[in-house]
Amino acid sequence: MTEPQTQPIYAIIPAAGVGSRMQADKPKQYLQLHGKTILEHTVEKLLAHPAVSRVIVAISEHDPYFPTLSLSSNPDVIRVKGGKERADSVLSALSFLSSEAEENSWVMVHDAARPCVMGADIDKLIAELKGHPVGGILAAPVRDTMKRGDSSHHITETVDRACLWHALTPQMFPVTLLYNALSQALAAGASITDEASAVEWLGLTPKLVAGRSDNLKVTQPEDLALAEFYLSRELNNKEQ
Repeated sequence: MTEPQTQPIYAIIPAAGVGSRMQADKPKQYLQLHGKTILEHTVEKLLAHPAVSRVIVAISEHDPYFPTLSLSSNPDVIRVKGGKERADSVLSALSFLSSEAEENSWVMVHDAARPCVMGADIDKLIAELKGHPVGGILAAPVRDTMKRGDSSHHITETVDRACLWHALTPQMFPVTLLYNALSQALAAGASITDEASAVEWLGLTPKLVAGRSDNLKVTQPEDLALAEFYLSRELNNKEQ
């Protein structure tokens, strides 16, 4: 197996969603933070990493916002047609890569609305997957008490958090393995919520790589202020 350090790594950003929970007038990836859209921050974070060769962004067919961004003309940013669900968008990007990428290439998939990912976490993900036969994901151990509820929102159980993790992104796997996993899982009607769940569906066990908990996904309106704070802190640290 070719290890992820021996050749460039590709990155996929599924960005065809509408982000209805943000209650905004446009998809959340196009909301502004520090004078740039969330998507621009996210793409720039990935392209800034020396191991990342190109970024493939899966955009809905009639998206009016992406063409207005300067990154749309960046030769290292490739646009492909996104799908109805996240998995469909990732599979579309993988279809492109299957004909373009070198044999045994690796790919990391990162949420469009995670603009606060740190380069050090990407370094750690790549380093810890060296020699791993499957791939893995950034994740954060659960720190809060976990409750299971019923349909009427009453507690039915306190869940042991000892081995529970919050799945983050990037999630990184060999291109061919992830393409096969997603294709087969979707064809079988499996419920796929992230790339790791498709690989798990094949009976494989991705590695959990501990990442920073401030690598948040902007989902609710209050997340926007928190992401802005994290990005401000990062910018201030760079200026010092």
